[in-house]
Amino acid sequence: MAAGTADGEAVVEAVPSDCAHDAPGRAARTRPRADAQRNRERIVRTARDMFTAFGPEVSFDEIARGAGVGNATLYRHFPDRFSLVHEVVLSVLDRTCELAIRAAAEESDPFDAVRRFVHGAADERTGALCPMIQETFDREHPELVVRRTRLEAEVTALIERAQSAGRMRRDVGAGDLMVAIGQLTRPLPGTSRESNEPFVHRHLQLFLDGAEAPARSELPGRPATLEDLRHH
Repeated sequence: MAAGTADGEAVVEAVPSDCAHDAPGRAARTRPRADAQRNRERIVRTARDMFTAFGPEVSFDEIARGAGVGNATLYRHFPDRFSLVHEVVLSVLDRTCELAIRAAAEESDPFDAVRRFVHGAADERTGALCPMIQETFDREHPELVVRRTRLEAEVTALIERAQSAGRMRRDVGAGDLMVAIGQLTRPLPGTSRESNEPFVHRHLQLFLDGAEAPARSELPGRPATLEDLRHH
């Protein structure tokens, strides 16, 4: 039987292979309980917020308190700092990709879809996470590559639809869009995330106004690609 914990999770026992033909309820014991999954999601959300506010070295004690779980629960899900940083990065990439997919599906105007995605990605604090990815994360990790490739495809599709409809200037690339999100959501050195937040959406809107067609000027250089960003 599964034993409960102080956080309502279950310590799940594996079912012996010779019991595989038993009732479905017995096999269900091998699956995570819903409350354990909720705890994991709370930990990841809290860690994302604390990492962006205080950096990746914030203590596990603080993360556990913020998530409303015990230290044992946090360590059961994430035995070390790397595993937690890894999960936070993948979660943000997944959520940002879903923002692009929903914006494309639900906005009739393709530039409105771009605008919605940009502001939504800012709320995921992708810019504040960039230094953490660069310093503590293997950028060629297979799981990261899969998420990154999927996100790049969705963002590129958003931009191409807006450009094909004549709603977005053609000299702006997917790399330009992601640089703007990253730079405008990253707090300046010596400042806090909270002090930067009042300006984020205001300045992103200024950028978006400049990206909308018809273009009012000629941009120097060429459109930045996402490949450019990886080799920058």
